[in-house]
Parts: sequence; structure tokens; C-alpha cells
Amino acid sequence: MKASTTKTVLFITGAFVVNTSWKEWQEYFESKGYKTYAPAWPYKNGTAAELRNRQPNDTDLAALTLTELVDHYANFAKNLPEKPIIIGHSLGGLVTQILINRGLGVAGVAIHPVPPLGVFPYEFSFLKAGWKALGLFTSLKKTYLMSFKDWQYAFVNGMPLDEQKKAYEENTIPESKTVARGGLTSAAKVDFAKPHAPLLITSGEIDTIIPAHLNYRNYKAYKPSGSVLDYKEFPGRNHFVLGQPTWKEDADYIFDWLTRH
Repeated sequence: MKASTTKTVLFITGAFVVNTSWKEWQEYFESKGYKTYAPAWPYKNGTAAELRNRQPNDTDLAALTLTELVDHYANFAKNLPEKPIIIGHSLGGLVTQILINRGLGVAGVAIHPVPPLGVFPYEFSFLKAGWKALGLFTSLKKTYLMSFKDWQYAFVNGMPLDEQKKAYEENTIPESKTVARGGLTSAAKVDFAKPHAPLLITSGEIDTIIPAHLNYRNYKAYKPSGSVLDYKEFPGRNHFVLGQPTWKEDADYIFDWLTRH
């Protein structure tokens, strides 16, 4: 089945943010005739304020692993009426690559993705923006909540202060350190030589937590297999790419790419 004949889209949310960050994207694809789904991670049903208020009692979320998260979305995809197009952002972009590697989607789009195991993220800005989420020397029984200062650096750099604050209040939620650490284990592995459904990897010029250079190395890690594999860097995009004023330009590019494959 080709992506152009499928009318189901599964959106996969990244770390640190609520799944409602896909709202405008869902409306966009639904206006094109698609049925869309953007299920929350396990233990993340609720608004950003509700989820922040669960700390420090959100111990189920604290114990969530990357393997469990991947299986959550894999099972969701398997239970859809048809094999979906899978679109994921950040850590959701890593999950997207894993699910496409498993043959669970007709096409995949990884937006500024966390790279699979084997693509080492040595960029300083990645380490600066992301190391606290690993919770080194802290309890894994407690979740991690990104501070506004860290949010400014990791997600919304380059945006006006009022927009940075609004984005933080509406989107930022506690995160599982165990999931973050899972990105350094075999749970984050894909077979780069295996043939796969069409896959597009996008990046942002000013993204600090997942720099464009890291996304490009992710793209280059795939071996020639006869599969469609494309890469696109967008100018002026930070990690809050889903909610930037330019989001529709990205969605248009992705939609056009999907209709060709």
C-alpha cells in the first residue's frame, strides 16, 4: 500500500510536551480527508497544568520505559483499520523510525527526531539541552520537569518572550528519566540496512536540542536498500517547530511529499 492511498495518520508526541501540540496538524490533515490520531503517552492523559500538578506523585510515569512507550504506539498502530502514515516529533521521531523499521506504517515522517542507537549525539547544544532529562545522580522514581530557562534554550530559542512563556504554560509536562535513558540502549535500535516504507527526516536550522547536523547524520546512517529516504532542513525552525508560525509550511511540504510516495 502506498502512502498516497492511505487516509489514516498516526501522530507520535515527543518528550516534555503534551499530545495536544498536534491539534493544528490534525486539523490540517483532516481538512485533506484524513482520519488522524494523536494518542498521549501512557500516564500522560491530561492538560499540561494537570500533569504538572501530579508531581511528585506521578510515579507510574517515572517508571515508564522506552520499550513500553514504543510498544504502546506499536499496538495502537496495529489496531487501526488500515496501516497508517506515521508522523513523529523529537523522541516521537525516534519511535516513528522504529515503527517504520518494524513495517507498521505505509510511510514515516520524523520531524527533528532523536536519533536511533548508533548515531552518537556529540553536539554541545544537544548535551546542554538534554542531559538533565537523563537525571544522572537523581532518583528514577521522580519525573523531570524542564525549567522555563531550559525550555527557552531547548525548544523556543529565537521566539519573543511572551510566546515562549505561553508555549511553556500550554505544553511543558513532567518526563520519565527512564524513557530518556532508553535512548542510549538497544530499545532505540533500528536496522539501518533493512528495506523500509518511504521515510522523510526533517530538521530545523536553529534547533538546539536536536541540531540539524545530528538529523543529517541520522539520515546518512541508513544504508542503500532501494527504499525511499529523504531529508529536508527548514530555515528558522527551532524545536518548537510544531507550534511555530511557520508550521503550515512544514505541513504543506510533508503533505506534498506523502502524495508522491
